Amino acid sequence: MKFKTFAAFVGPSVFMMLLFIAAPLVSVFIQSFQVTQPILEQIEVETCTPGFVTQTCTTEIKTVPVLDDSGKTVTETRWVGLQSYRNVLQMEKFWSAVGNGDWNAIMQIDFWKALRFTLSFTLLTLPLVIGVGLAIALAVNNATRAIRGPIIFISLLPFIITPVIGSLSIYWLFVGDGILTAMLERWSGTNISMFAQAWTIELLMYFYRVWHVAPFAFVIFYAGLQTVNMDTLESAVIDGASRWERLRHVIVPHLMPLIIFIALIHLMDCYRVFEEIVGFRSQAHVISLQWLTYDFMTPDDAGNRAISRASASAMLTMVGIVFLLILPLRRTWRDHKGSAH
Repeated sequence: MKFKTFAAFVGPSVFMMLLFIAAPLVSVFIQSFQVTQPILEQIEVETCTPGFVTQTCTTEIKTVPVLDDSGKTVTETRWVGLQSYRNVLQMEKFWSAVGNGDWNAIMQIDFWKALRFTLSFTLLTLPLVIGVGLAIALAVNNATRAIRGPIIFISLLPFIITPVIGSLSIYWLFVGDGILTAMLERWSGTNISMFAQAWTIELLMYFYRVWHVAPFAFVIFYAGLQTVNMDTLESAVIDGASRWERLRHVIVPHLMPLIIFIALIHLMDCYRVFEEIVGFRSQAHVISLQWLTYDFMTPDDAGNRAISRASASAMLTMVGIVFLLILPLRRTWRDHKGSAH
C-alpha cells in the first residue's frame, strides 16, 4: 500500500485521537501540577445600624475576590508540583493509620476508600462475567435451533439497557418498599434495609455489573464457539473425555484469546465505574475513583472547583488502569510472539 493511501485511511483517525484523547490527557496532566485560585483583596466595609440619632457605624476588614471590568472573578494559576497528589493521597494520614493498624482510619480517607471499592469491584466481577458469559454461550450453543433465537434475544436485553437506567431499575427493586424487598420481608418476617450499610450495596452493585456485562461476554464466546475444531472435539469424545475435560482441554484453550480480550475490556471499563454509584445513590457508603474525580469537579458553595485535585485523581485512575492491564497485555504479547515464530 502506498504511503499516501495509508495516510488517507489512517490520518483522520489519528487526528481525531490526538484531538479528543491525547490533547485532553496532556491538559489534565499539566493541570494536576497547577492550582488556579481567585485573587483576593482586603477592603474596609462600613456597616451602620438603622436610625439617625442612635445610629452607630462599625468598620471591619473583609477579604473578597478581585473582580474584572465585566464582574467576573480574577484568578491566577501557579505551579505547585506534587501538592495536588499529596492532597488526594493524604499519605501522612495513611501511613499513620497503617502504623496503628487502624483500617477504619484508612477508609476515612476518600481516595483509599474509593480505591478499595474500585479494585474489589473490578477484580471480583471479572471472573463472574467470564464464567456467566461462557456458561450462557455453551447453553445456547448446545440448544436446539428453534429456541436459540429467543434465548439470544433475552440474554442480550441487559446489555442493551443504558447503564444508569439499569442500575436505577435494580435500585427501585430493593429500596424501601421495593418489590423484591417486600417479598424478602414477607418471607423472612424481618425488616430489610438493603441500602443502610455498605456491604449490601456492594453486593447489589456486583450483581448488577455481572447481569449487565455478561451478555457482552456471551456474544464474544458464542462467536468463538462456532470456530472450534469439531474434529478435535470428536476425537476427544472417542477417547472417552468427559464434558468437563473437553471444556477444559479443548474449548477453553481455543477461547483463551477471547478471554484475554474480554478481560482487557472489562478491566478498563470497571475501573472507571461511575454509573452504579449514581444509580444506587451510594455516595454516603461507597464511592469509586471516577466518582471521586467527579466530586472534585462539583462546585462548592462559593462556586469553586478543585480542578487540580480532580486532575490528580484522574491521572492516578489512569495509572491504576495501566497496572491492571500489564498482565493480560503481557500474555497477549507473548502469544503474539509465539504465533509469529
